[in-house]
Amino acid sequence: MIDTPLFEGLLIRLGPIDPERDAEVFARWTHDVEYLHLSGDAPVRPLSVAQAHKKLDQMTKDAEKSHRELHFAIRKNEDDRLVGLTQLQRIQWSGGAAQISLGIGAPEDRGQGFGSEALRLMLRYAFSELNLHRLEAIACEYNTRAIRFLERAGFSVEVRRRQALHRGSKRWDLLHMGLLREEWVSAVRNPNARGFQLL
Repeated sequence: MIDTPLFEGLLIRLGPIDPERDAEVFARWTHDVEYLHLSGDAPVRPLSVAQAHKKLDQMTKDAEKSHRELHFAIRKNEDDRLVGLTQLQRIQWSGGAAQISLGIGAPEDRGQGFGSEALRLMLRYAFSELNLHRLEAIACEYNTRAIRFLERAGFSVEVRRRQALHRGSKRWDLLHMGLLREEWVSAVRNPNARGFQLL
C-alpha cells in the first residue's frame, strides 16, 4: 500500500486549489442552482470571478491557519481540468474525527465516476494516512443520489435533523451520516459487499 499513489486515481487526481486558475470555473458553478443545492445547505448566490477568487483564497488561508481543514481540487487526469472540490473540515485531531464533503461542478461531469474515485482517494487518505477514526457527511433528504452514493461507500445515517433546511418553499430533513475506520477497512477487504471499490 506504500507504493499506491495517494492522490491519483485512473480518472482524476486530488491537488491544491489554485485561486488564480480555478476562480473562473468555480464562479461558473455558482450560477448553477442545482450544484449549489446539491453541494451544501448555505444560502445560494452566484459569485463573480473576483468573488470566487476571494472565496477560494480565503478557504486556503483558513485551512493553513486553523490546521483543522484540508481542501482539495479534483482535476481530470486527461486534461488537468478542474471538475470538483472536496474537503475534510472540522478535523478533531485528538478524537480522530472530521467532516467530509465533495462536489462535482458541471452537470456534464456528474455521473462520470469522478466523484466515486475522489471519495475513494479521500477515504484512504483520511483513514490510512491521517489515521482518523470516523468521518461524517451531511446530506439533505432531497439529495437521494448523494445518500445512495454515501451508503455504497459504507456510510450510515446516524442523525436525522428534522425540517432543518428550507428550500423551494418546503422544509427538508438533514441527514448526518457516519463511517468508522473499521467499517472502511472491512469494506476494503470485501469490496463486493458494497458494490463499490474503496481502495
